[in-house]
Amino acid sequence: MALLEVKNLGISFGGLRAVDDFNISIEKGCLYGLIGPNGAGKTTVFNMLTGVYLPTDGSIILDGNNVVGKNPAQICQSGIARTFQNIRLFGKMSVLDNVKVALHNEYSYSLGSGILHLNKYKKTETAMNERALEILKVFDMNEQAHILSSNLPYGKQRKLEIARALATNPKLLLLDEPAAGMNPNETAELMDTISLIRDKFDITILLIEHDMKLVSGICEQLTVLNFGMVLTTGTPEAVLNDPEVVTAYLGE
Repeated sequence: MALLEVKNLGISFGGLRAVDDFNISIEKGCLYGLIGPNGAGKTTVFNMLTGVYLPTDGSIILDGNNVVGKNPAQICQSGIARTFQNIRLFGKMSVLDNVKVALHNEYSYSLGSGILHLNKYKKTETAMNERALEILKVFDMNEQAHILSSNLPYGKQRKLEIARALATNPKLLLLDEPAAGMNPNETAELMDTISLIRDKFDITILLIEHDMKLVSGICEQLTVLNFGMVLTTGTPEAVLNDPEVVTAYLGE
């Protein structure tokens, strides 16, 4: 059974049909790409998958459970985490604390314990610090744990967003244009990092990306969206050589 099964998903804003009859099936452990021209509806799909938008119709089955109608926090707890096209870090918090914020799905203590610094608080904080540093080490950022996230270079801010999403312990990780704004060297390093975290954390990854070198280099399956509808699905080689896909991107 697929980890994610999306059937006949659609959403309308007033008289505009933004996404129509969207279907996708992603097996556990797959590294899957969702591509298409600007304005094709890709981020709208992500917003429906994460509960930001309520679909007008269709179903989103995650690991056998329909998550349509759940709010973003509930969907995160169900096992879907995401990053954003525009970086959304807590700039005045440390790198470590940005990751620890996302660990509260797994670690908790009472308000009283936190105020009085009781043993439960101390043990939980120690465990959270260790777990956050473990995640940061995967991105080679553990040495920068105590600096402000706003002081990180752009490429590392992108990586920190992924690290924070991983801290929620997701089954499915959604990456919205993770290579946006990166230089070629940073993009090449990101490709290796994405493949590594898929294997190390045993998760499934669905990404939106315009960098076709990255897409063809790491994705195992692709779905192309155009004008809110699926144009084609298949292997990167087949999809990227499809005349309809080439036309959609070139606008011919």
